[in-house]
Amino acid sequence: MDTKAIEYHVRGILQAIGEDPDREGLLETPARVAGMLEEVLEGIAYSNHDIAQMFGKTFDVPNNDTVVMKDITVFSYCEHHFALMYDMKVNVAYIPNGKVLGLSKIARICDMAAKRLQLQERLGNDIAEILSEAAGTPDVAVAISGSHSCMTARGIKNVSARTITETFRGRFRQAPDLKALVRFS
Repeated sequence: MDTKAIEYHVRGILQAIGEDPDREGLLETPARVAGMLEEVLEGIAYSNHDIAQMFGKTFDVPNNDTVVMKDITVFSYCEHHFALMYDMKVNVAYIPNGKVLGLSKIARICDMAAKRLQLQERLGNDIAEILSEAAGTPDVAVAISGSHSCMTARGIKNVSARTITETFRGRFRQAPDLKALVRFS
């Protein structure tokens, strides 16, 4: 990520909105924004395959019982407005194929996939793709519930609006009982 270019452009944005980038409170703002973007958009540097490789540590298991993890907290930024997507909860499930992922790896996959300019719909698909590769199974489900500041803080300003998306792969596509494992009530 080119943080010097970000600093230059943030300074220009400050000037364009009528602020003085040389006043005391804004002197370090371009560098702070560049550092923040480098942190919160870290996932841009990695493909889904890269993330699956980073967090693909698995353990052999004697059975193929379904694994479900709920209420993984993430946030992201909308690619349309650079607006924060917040209060996001991710529920995931997968049916192992002889091996399971370390539990912290599931949360790390969700977090890294969210650290990109995103659409919530794509985020669910990215997480499903990464989990499928990392766990070595086609049977994956992802449900996400979140608020979007492009809806709550601007535009229509509907503060109670929440978006729920669901991604079902493999056996989860056809089985209502499996889908129910990740759905928000």
